[in-house]
Amino acid sequence: MFKKVAPYIGEYKKYTVAAVILMVLGIVANVLPYFFMYQIIAPLTRKETITASFILIRVAAIAGCEILYAVLYTQGLVYSHISAYSTLKNLRVSLQNKLEKQPLGNIRELGTGRIKKVFSDDIDQIELLLAHAIPEGIANILIPSLIVILMFVMDWRLGLLSLVPMVVGGFAMSMMMKAGMSKMNDYYMAGSKMNNTIIEYVNGMEVVKVFNKDGDSYKRFGEVVRDYRDFTLDWYRVCWPWMAIYTSVLPCLVLLMLPFGSMMVMGGTIPLSRFILVMCMSFAVGPSVLKALLFAGKFPQLSYKISELEKLMSHPPLQEGKSGFTGKNYDVEFKAVHFGYDEKEVLHGVSLELKQGCTTALVGESGSGKSTLARLLVHYYDRNAGAITIGGQDITDMSLEALNDQVAYVSQEQFLFNTSLYENILIGNPKATKEQVLDAAHRAQCDEFLSRFPEGIETMAGDSGKQLSGGERQRISLARAILKNAPIIVLDEATAFMDPENEEKMNAAIDEIVKDKTVLVIAHRLSTIKNADTICVMKEGNCIASGAHDTLIDTCPEYKKLWEASVSASTWRIKEGQGS
Repeated sequence: MFKKVAPYIGEYKKYTVAAVILMVLGIVANVLPYFFMYQIIAPLTRKETITASFILIRVAAIAGCEILYAVLYTQGLVYSHISAYSTLKNLRVSLQNKLEKQPLGNIRELGTGRIKKVFSDDIDQIELLLAHAIPEGIANILIPSLIVILMFVMDWRLGLLSLVPMVVGGFAMSMMMKAGMSKMNDYYMAGSKMNNTIIEYVNGMEVVKVFNKDGDSYKRFGEVVRDYRDFTLDWYRVCWPWMAIYTSVLPCLVLLMLPFGSMMVMGGTIPLSRFILVMCMSFAVGPSVLKALLFAGKFPQLSYKISELEKLMSHPPLQEGKSGFTGKNYDVEFKAVHFGYDEKEVLHGVSLELKQGCTTALVGESGSGKSTLARLLVHYYDRNAGAITIGGQDITDMSLEALNDQVAYVSQEQFLFNTSLYENILIGNPKATKEQVLDAAHRAQCDEFLSRFPEGIETMAGDSGKQLSGGERQRISLARAILKNAPIIVLDEATAFMDPENEEKMNAAIDEIVKDKTVLVIAHRLSTIKNADTICVMKEGNCIASGAHDTLIDTCPEYKKLWEASVSASTWRIKEGQGS
């Protein structure tokens, strides 16, 4: 387990080492008072006269040791926490880098609840290992071990007696860990399910309210919370008896030593003063051993969390090369592309060519594979077979950064960060000037709604862009794409939330920015792509026809059906008096 975390400690390893040294010295200072106590008690058993100054010096030494213990131990904790939280930062950054290179399908499969739990809760739990279990555990085991050895030197029989409670406590601890491990997976799976359900419950609250599904939604919410409670109690129920045994037995090293040691003193086989010294030493052992074993009880949980963390990081990253873009032009070609979700193939050898300077539209019923093709082009997933090239260069031969420089992707649902609208647009090109950002916003038809806000483009977008309507968020995302000025543009239902008046403005803006670029458009409203250079008709994961609008109307029954349905939908109106 330590080996799994060690690579992330890096230069802060020295702080962990310093923490261990300081804590060991601190525990030594905490043990020494028992020897000073012995120096006071032993002369009394021999009926020797001791002076008040003799006692006061020992009392002062005891007080000094306790102060020294507090200072050393506290400073050790300071160093251990510096190391721990720096390591957690390295862990989170490493996990972020790996997640960024994961296929989006894997990330969505994990769920936001589980990812949040790993990033926040589980990694925070590793702090216990780094800041406490390693330095405090080592210190609290090392010193008691040396004391027990010293007990054996003083009298091997008393040394053996001191081991009995530790053996019993250690056995109880091992049984607790064994029992806990059998329940741990169910417990953590229940926790992960609860996190995902809570997030889904909050995100879907609007739908729940509108359709009066409060009862059904709350029932499911309540079930997963109760399941988590039951799994937790079941786990603790198994562990509690063993926990009670070792927490009761371990601090009581004198349990056997006192009666048997007293008999040995009465039998004359050991001097009373030596017995008192061993007894004083025993009081220093129990608390330290118990503290160390309490940390040991956390190791199975931490081991599980680290394994889950590694499992999250173990998914194969997206295939990518290390070279930049070397294509001869910006023609895009899909060559016999196969792809599937969860072993179910949704694209069956699709071949398609997108010419530079031309607009290619994908049409088809929902689930026909249109958006999947677009996402494969921007490399959200790895295809299962076939190839996708830009200017003859396979997209997997270039780095993700190089590919992202060539493609601007505007989807139906765009996420806005809770920063200003200016900063949200600036994401398209962080090096752009303010004039360029304002120009991109103007060309994306954002002026109309920006003028409503007192702060204009500096207005905060709110959580997930809640300050804006769906259509306004799409225009901000289009402004990002305009600012990026990539040679390839993918518009996946980019005008889905537009009303007819604004859609006309958006189409005019789109027409302006796609000049001389390779454009892939996906739209359900076929009127928006009627004038595309090439229209490809998708059905059940296959491209069944391609050509211009007029040609497809005459030659492709599937396209004709889609066109007629689109025209019918655009002219649909609620009849007067309907619903009264």
